[in-house]
Amino acid sequence: MIDFARVRRMMVDHQLRTYDITDLGILSAMNEVPREAFAPDEAKGLAYSDQSLPVAHTEDGGRWLLPAMIFGRLLQNLQVRAGERTLVVASALGYEAVVMQRLGARPTILESDAGVAERTRALLAEHGAGSVEVVVGPLDGGCPDAAPFDVIYVNGAVQVRPQALLECLAEEGRLGVIVGDGSRTSRASLFVRSGDTFGSRAVFDAAAPLLRPFREELGFVF
Repeated sequence: MIDFARVRRMMVDHQLRTYDITDLGILSAMNEVPREAFAPDEAKGLAYSDQSLPVAHTEDGGRWLLPAMIFGRLLQNLQVRAGERTLVVASALGYEAVVMQRLGARPTILESDAGVAERTRALLAEHGAGSVEVVVGPLDGGCPDAAPFDVIYVNGAVQVRPQALLECLAEEGRLGVIVGDGSRTSRASLFVRSGDTFGSRAVFDAAAPLLRPFREELGFVF
């Protein structure tokens, strides 16, 4: 039988700390939240591997539990502060929102699949995060009725500019997403709002499954 608490501690020490994740709040939260609880029964043993793990099927490409070091490092770059309103797009059944709530944030989840949304609500309640709102709607449509958000985290890769999500940011709000086709040539990137403009910079190389609503059409240039 797997000692998940021990494996989780090893994840913190050997994946997060060695990948330049030094924020003590993030390290503590990710050591407390059981990733295996958000994985399918047959794949719980892979919840702490350094690969993207499928956790739900959807028509727009599925939901994935991204490697802890990718999520943790992008979260660190987003500098989530207590009291901030955060949006998780295409969540891995609520895992990221639970971690953010442990940091003192007030998360909302945007999910396009109603069935996955119900599963997510159940898991959130099970892990003490039942107050997290799960909004059902197109991923690329943003969440304007609940905006603005201080932080938006996109749980997957995009090839096209997520303009509707950017428009949901508050002034000086930050959006973190992996830009590219999802391969190892993709880059985790940070967008910051200033008025009607959005500055961006790449922060590290990262691979993640591509979210179909943000797939590049023929002839499009990011």
